[in-house]
Amino acid sequence: MPELPEVEVVRRGLAAHVLGRTVADVELRGPRVARRHLAGPQDLTDRLSGRRIDAVRRRGKYLWLDLGDSLGLILHLGMSGQLLVEEAGAPDEKHLHARFRFADGGPELRFVDQRTFGGLALADLDGRGIPATIAHIAPDLLEADYDRAAVVRRVKAKDSAIKRVLLDQTVASGIGNIYADEALWRAQLHGERLASALTKPRIGAVLDAAAQVMHEALGAGGTSFDALYVNVNGASGYFDRSLAAYGQAGRPCRRCGTPIGREHFMNRSSFSCPRCQPRPRGVRASAGP
Repeated sequence: MPELPEVEVVRRGLAAHVLGRTVADVELRGPRVARRHLAGPQDLTDRLSGRRIDAVRRRGKYLWLDLGDSLGLILHLGMSGQLLVEEAGAPDEKHLHARFRFADGGPELRFVDQRTFGGLALADLDGRGIPATIAHIAPDLLEADYDRAAVVRRVKAKDSAIKRVLLDQTVASGIGNIYADEALWRAQLHGERLASALTKPRIGAVLDAAAQVMHEALGAGGTSFDALYVNVNGASGYFDRSLAAYGQAGRPCRRCGTPIGREHFMNRSSFSCPRCQPRPRGVRASAGP
């Protein structure tokens, strides 16, 4: 699933192309794209027709269109969802699932999803403009509502491994497996270290490293390991060239030269430097998948 920098790149691209435009109609293809909208696909298309896009918003990994009257359209990207801006006459993409046409007759917005884990759903917005269905998601490290001191306290209160806490979207949102590994490498901290055993300054350093690496990734257009993550113009990000830990198994650590290790973690992989990020005593290593 795209993480904060990738979703923010898409959000900015959408804002440049659809902000202030009025939806003329929406064409849905296949049953899965509207499965999260419990009232069904016909209700979704009927309620979108004639709506003006007042804002394109994001919290953590979640993206939505503010349609006014406290109504939002959540755009679930899933593992492979793409939001592309295309001229009306452009050929349809192979995995096209939704097409937004606009009243001005200009470029369309298309939702393309190869693996079909993504989709569209309408949701009521609360007084802060957040969809009710994601109200439990905490502010992310790059938004104005982020309270660093409060997040440090929440992390300190967790008797879990620090990497698990970083991935907990109710503590601080937007951090996924890639940027958790990169933040921990920068902070020289192993992901299995117990969060409650860390000092508050050390926790703050990890959070600051996460914010820093995500800022840098945003400037590079995000991280793309394949053709599935692209911005609204179809271009890939290139932050993968700057990754120091994630996906670097066997390559020398940029700090000390020790080969980066790979371990199994929650049905995925963790990457770290065995020398710069020593494993806590009593915690056994597990080989990566």
